[in-house]
Amino acid sequence: MRIALFATCLADTLYPRVAKATVRLLERLGHEVVFPAASTCCGQMHVNTGYQRAALPLIRHYVDTFAGFEAIVVPSGSCTGSIRYQHAMVAGRLGDSRLAVRATKVAARTHELSELLVDVLGVTDVGAYFPHRVTYHPTCHSLRLLQVGDRPLTLLRHVAGIELVPLPDAESCCGFGGTFAVKNSDVSTAILADKMRNVLATGAEFCTAGDSSCLMHIGGGLSRLRTGTRTVHLAEILASTPADR
Repeated sequence: MRIALFATCLADTLYPRVAKATVRLLERLGHEVVFPAASTCCGQMHVNTGYQRAALPLIRHYVDTFAGFEAIVVPSGSCTGSIRYQHAMVAGRLGDSRLAVRATKVAARTHELSELLVDVLGVTDVGAYFPHRVTYHPTCHSLRLLQVGDRPLTLLRHVAGIELVPLPDAESCCGFGGTFAVKNSDVSTAILADKMRNVLATGAEFCTAGDSSCLMHIGGGLSRLRTGTRTVHLAEILASTPADR
């Protein structure tokens, strides 16, 4: 299958290894991955902070850039949720019904990484090897908006060498929430403290998730406390093989 990668802003600017791992994983499974150089932001930040009209050009650009692909993969539940549930809504609300129709069609072919692997490609064992103690944090958008369910856990359970340990109160938020962490920093920090306490209670070497934004938030807190526990994106685990060790 020919799959287009939407890298997301965070991967493009701060975590390119996540985008590279996604490509490496899918190519190892025998698929062609294309990274359209014209891709930019999905517009989620604008929509979530009330600037829907400013998001419209970004939505139109996303649709124009990815309309020709049969499948688009996004290593982020948050951005996938925006594309699937906000793009057509914003276009329709602002009177561009033609764009709303096109956005709906492209959104239907846009998949979060675990959705693509399990639902579209029909794969649960990707041949990964990651000999570490790992706990999984289900991010809010992937859990509640996309309802990815246990797809990420199913993929992780098939990783050779991994010791997967359950995260207490796993479904609670990490406190990031995009600009929420900036505008409500005290509340965000308190929520993060609970999440870090639960991560550390597992004794895990790594905390993984499907969103770089949440991992940035959790990882920053763990790093400042010098806990030794690190964060790693789901794509990086699934892309790992014995040859990488």
